[in-house]
Amino acid sequence: MPKTVQVLNQDIRLQPVSGSDYICLTDIARHKDEKRTDYLISNWLRNRNTIEFLGLWEQINNPALIPSNSMGLKARLA
Repeated sequence: MPKTVQVLNQDIRLQPVSGSDYICLTDIARHKDEKRTDYLISNWLRNRNTIEFLGLWEQINNPALIPSNSMGLKARLA
C-alpha cells in the first residue's frame, strides 16, 4: 500500500518498490494544475536539466546501464 507525505498541503504518494520509495510525479504536477498534469510532466521531461539529472541517476543506480543507448537523446540536447 502506498504511503503519503504532505508537501505544501498536497498529499504526495510514495510507492515502495524493493525497499525504495518512488514519488508520484502526477501528484506533484497536480499542485500546479489539477486538469493538465500530463502537459506539465511532458514539459518537465523535455527540460535539459531533467534529462541530465535522469542520466546521472541512471549511471549511479542502474548497474545494467548501456551508456551508448542514451547517446541519441544527449546529442539532441546539444
